[in-house]
Amino acid sequence: VGKTMLKTFHEVFPVNSAQKLFILLEKIVPDLILLDINMPEMDGYEAISILQADERFRDIPVIFLTSNVDENSELRGLSMGAVDYVYKPFSTSLLLRRIDSHLLIASQRQKLKQYNENLEDLVAEKTHQLIKLRDTILGVVAEVVEYRDDVTGGHVSRTTYFFRLLMEHLIQEGIYSEETANWDKNLLVASTQLHDVGKVAIPDAILKKPGKLTEEEFETMKTHTQIGVDLIDDIEKDVGNEQSFLMYAKLIAGTHHEKWDGSGYPLGLSGEFIPLEGRVMALADVYDALISQRPYKNSMPTEDAKSIILAGRGTHFDPILVDVFESISDKFAAFIQS
Repeated sequence: VGKTMLKTFHEVFPVNSAQKLFILLEKIVPDLILLDINMPEMDGYEAISILQADERFRDIPVIFLTSNVDENSELRGLSMGAVDYVYKPFSTSLLLRRIDSHLLIASQRQKLKQYNENLEDLVAEKTHQLIKLRDTILGVVAEVVEYRDDVTGGHVSRTTYFFRLLMEHLIQEGIYSEETANWDKNLLVASTQLHDVGKVAIPDAILKKPGKLTEEEFETMKTHTQIGVDLIDDIEKDVGNEQSFLMYAKLIAGTHHEKWDGSGYPLGLSGEFIPLEGRVMALADVYDALISQRPYKNSMPTEDAKSIILAGRGTHFDPILVDVFESISDKFAAFIQS
């Protein structure tokens, strides 16, 4: 009766057992399943359990169409994932209305799923664009700093590379694992480009001086760390402090001139009171300064620069980071020589 009635409105594939249902499902995925409970070999409850366990079929709406009219059977069927429960003998018009309703719901659910998938793709694309824009802006700001401080051309790109080398080795070897566990590596590396952003406020006469700075000039130069922190603070206030790359940038800008023994600036922090991000940047920054040409000095061979870094173990630099540097110093030298 059901088949005859439904054929007028739908394409129908009748089978007389659950086993045959699953054979059919390998060839045809229907929009809806009408399922009896009392069937030979496998009952409807076992059949719906198998349907729900298979990701290919779990979203197909199932209506129990059965002569089991007791409340417990209905509750069990609905709790196992059926969308409806219809008693036999059934009303033709009512069954058709229920089928149409559930087909409409399933269709809308599928459209919503597709919309969400498209939305996820759109969000991912927009996020990628924003990240690209952020990194471009960071790069431009870094270039502005380097343009003003033209005696240190290429400093930002080199220190960023050195920082990444140290960071990746720390993570790979599980060194300072508690601190690095929460690092967003891409954001952290991108933020290193702002480590000298405070130099935009240093007078040209000091920033571009072709010789050693006087004590007073050096005190002015040292202010670039706090100026950098203040500039990044201002950005945070405008865009919100949820931007973690700004947090990284502020830590690095403010602490990359601190020294392990407390003799650095601007705060005179020592040991592990210096954020790990700042300690890593300090080593990368000094190494680059050593191997770079300056108006007041020649570039230093990489082996000599390595010796000075090793000599700063426990005074200028974190001893553990110096050990890390020593183990990968050939990669630093190779980058300079490439």
